[in-house]
Amino acid sequence: MVIPGTKTVGILGSTGFLGKHVFACFTENSWTVVGGSRRTNVDATNLQSVINWITNNDIKYLINLAAYCGGIGLNQAKPASLWLETTRIMTTIFEAARLTNLTKLVQIGTVCSYAKDCHVPFKEDYLMHFGEPEPTNRAYGMAKLNGLYGCQAYRHEYGINIIYLIPVNLYGEYDNFDLKTSHVIPAMIKKCIEAKMKSNSEVILWGDGTPTREFLHAKDCARAILLATMQYDGAEPVNIGTGVELTMAELAQMIKEETGYRGNIVWDPSKPNGQPRRCLDISRAKDYFGFEAAINLRDGIRGTVAWYLSTYYGL
Repeated sequence: MVIPGTKTVGILGSTGFLGKHVFACFTENSWTVVGGSRRTNVDATNLQSVINWITNNDIKYLINLAAYCGGIGLNQAKPASLWLETTRIMTTIFEAARLTNLTKLVQIGTVCSYAKDCHVPFKEDYLMHFGEPEPTNRAYGMAKLNGLYGCQAYRHEYGINIIYLIPVNLYGEYDNFDLKTSHVIPAMIKKCIEAKMKSNSEVILWGDGTPTREFLHAKDCARAILLATMQYDGAEPVNIGTGVELTMAELAQMIKEETGYRGNIVWDPSKPNGQPRRCLDISRAKDYFGFEAAINLRDGIRGTVAWYLSTYYGL
């Protein structure tokens, strides 16, 4: 199904990691795409700035990817900043949707909103049924969860078509490789490549290697967002993932192999593990708009490593 190019989608956060993939995906599928970010033309925390951007570009569909987020290190260092900025962005966008003539708003949530001890696989109905999010990402997770309630409240009171998607951990080209703020896959890739280049005998990773995670390539996530924008209009949140779970130790071994690093992986248990397990029930996405992930993890990591070497080292 291809949407005619006369339909215009605005992508807030279009210059970010996921935003670049979403921008490309919608463009390739014949949409008229308008990018928006604070560094270019719109401030997602300023209501008038967002309204002007929507109306001046005749935007009918809006994808809100704008957020302040990062890995465990950033979540521990700046929980208040993460909570405040994320909340300000979402409330601004919801008000802008109310005051303009949007056909649909697509709000992106986070897997961090699920409780620390949530039953696995995580079903959307489990949100807040098993306690609060894991402490290392609680502020960000709670802010995004509040955004879900905001979506449903605006839908109920004002009749706005807002859908809410919950992607699992993302990775891929254009990711953030700054060790102070990055997520786990880019951090592991960078550490292994630098250790290989310096002939270091070991790489030290956070935690003990036992937590599990599920990872989705950003290209697959972009395709899910496109499908949901075209085909889903419901109030229920929808998980976006692969349904495949692996331990941090298994992930580290895979990245070690794909980077060609031959040293030792050493775990530092004095650093936090984060959530014990993380794996989504992905049945709604398949049932509601036909999404299934296409990129397996090893192939995706191989491509990300190649992109990182080309971009940062010219190799």
